[in-house]
Amino acid sequence: MIAIMEGLTNKITQLSRWKPRRNKSSRQFRVRRWLVFFFAGTLFMLSQFYRSSVAVIAPDLIQDLNLDAWELSTVSASFFYAFALMQIPVGIFLDSIGPRITMSVLTLVSVIGALIFSMGDSYYSLTLGRMLLGIGMACNFMGGLKLITLWFDPKLFATLSALIVSLGTAGNIAAATPLVLMVQAMGWRYSFMTMGGVSFLVILLFFFLVSDQPFVQTEQTRQSPPRPGIKETFKVARTLFARKDFWIISFSTFCRYGIYAAVQALWAGPYLTQVAGLSSVTTGNIILFMSIGLIIGCPVSGHLSDRVFNSRKRIIIPGICGMTGILWLLAFFPEGAGAIPLALVFFGFGLFSGSGQLMYAHIKELVPHEHAGMAMAAINFFTMAGVAVFLQGMGALMKFLYPGSSLGVSAFKSAFIFCAVCLTIIGALYTLTTETNQGFSD
Repeated sequence: MIAIMEGLTNKITQLSRWKPRRNKSSRQFRVRRWLVFFFAGTLFMLSQFYRSSVAVIAPDLIQDLNLDAWELSTVSASFFYAFALMQIPVGIFLDSIGPRITMSVLTLVSVIGALIFSMGDSYYSLTLGRMLLGIGMACNFMGGLKLITLWFDPKLFATLSALIVSLGTAGNIAAATPLVLMVQAMGWRYSFMTMGGVSFLVILLFFFLVSDQPFVQTEQTRQSPPRPGIKETFKVARTLFARKDFWIISFSTFCRYGIYAAVQALWAGPYLTQVAGLSSVTTGNIILFMSIGLIIGCPVSGHLSDRVFNSRKRIIIPGICGMTGILWLLAFFPEGAGAIPLALVFFGFGLFSGSGQLMYAHIKELVPHEHAGMAMAAINFFTMAGVAVFLQGMGALMKFLYPGSSLGVSAFKSAFIFCAVCLTIIGALYTLTTETNQGFSD
């Protein structure tokens, strides 16, 4: 795989004669770096869209292809399994090849995946399409964070990475009501063909307008060390994997985001309709509130971490505690409480979950700057693996404990309690991590 990527890198570099013009003024540099930020956010928005899109078209897939519950969940989870397995090679490619070419090549894979999915006529072809989408989108978040480390002041990393997450969450919103309207207008197949075309257009603009680093003629940039090779990156990976902090942060993001995304992408819907007895429209609105909570929580957490508390742990741990409390509340939520209390609860769940994105800043600060891509991609493997595991694991747990009523009140209560216990454990473990005090304002 590494040899293939290096070969593609050489060929693309030879074919592409375009090189960014050297910026000679600070104004040009500021405009250019915010253009980089815009494309990073847009590509992550596409990733979030593809992650959540199956929930909306699930009835169409069941009707057109006669999928059962297990096949449907596997189609959905295959994206996350492929995404997770790509994180280690993605981290290596980001540090050794660079984000521009890595993100461009992989996003082209996602375009192929979208087309295969749109033409899928069986469970297997749909799964293949989703796997290629997962591979193609695997780099867009990590690549965006890598670009931020190259173009912006380290003191802004937590705030800007939070804004990237907030922009990306707009993709979840697009995969809700807007996708419903698109499917109603042109069908789910043509909708995914259209999104594949949009992805192709975005990556073309990205490739020709974005560079890996600012081209500023200073003595510092002329004397900057060369980009680390793949072998050196492997050495850093081995050192990183030997650290206690790496495994605590990785296990924490595995549980934290895995639980949040499993609820947001799948299990909130059955809970609100089957247990709370709400309509589909009301359920969609409440899930939308959950996404809005995350959109607000991410930049607020980043600002508090960067500018107020100068700490990652002092924001992350309270956020985990808040999520835990809400899961306990949902486990014992009174029946018939109504839509408004549930909307507030799910909004809070998204709001508290926003602090989890600081884990990327935390791990980045534990390694040298030039290996930030490797470090962040490594924990992103656990982040996305957590989604796949909890997405299917919660359903398996409910079916095992309550085979006759796997979508009943008792089943969801047990699932929420199990998730709350997992978050309690990681909250306690996170107190054992260390901080380097890098990247904070003086």
